[in-house]
Amino acid sequence: MSLEQYISDIKAKLSGSPIMTVTEIIDERILLNRGYFRARLTLMNTDFLEIAESFTLQDNQLLTLDYRYQWMNASKQVLRKRWDSVKHFPDLPNFPHHIHIGSETNVEPGQSRNILEFIDFMESELI
Repeated sequence: MSLEQYISDIKAKLSGSPIMTVTEIIDERILLNRGYFRARLTLMNTDFLEIAESFTLQDNQLLTLDYRYQWMNASKQVLRKRWDSVKHFPDLPNFPHHIHIGSETNVEPGQSRNILEFIDFMESELI
């Protein structure tokens, strides 16, 4: 898979997802062997979801470098969950992957997911 194909797959996944009602692509870029994609989404329940991922190709395999997926209520005032790989909780299992649940201070271990895997997960949560 190429980086261009991965971005194309993300766009197709978002446009075909039954949980997305509005998709606004904020940024997409490829520079040499690295890519970045960011979008703001309105979900079928009117909640807000922002997704961002940096990725690369390594040995012909797509590798997620960093990510942030933030799910909030429709007014963007209440955090439902945020999955990210920021390196600020080194004592958690599976560092740096973690999830903020309901607040910035309620943090649990997480796992790395690329955008395609994350959208599959969100569909299973909302459908």
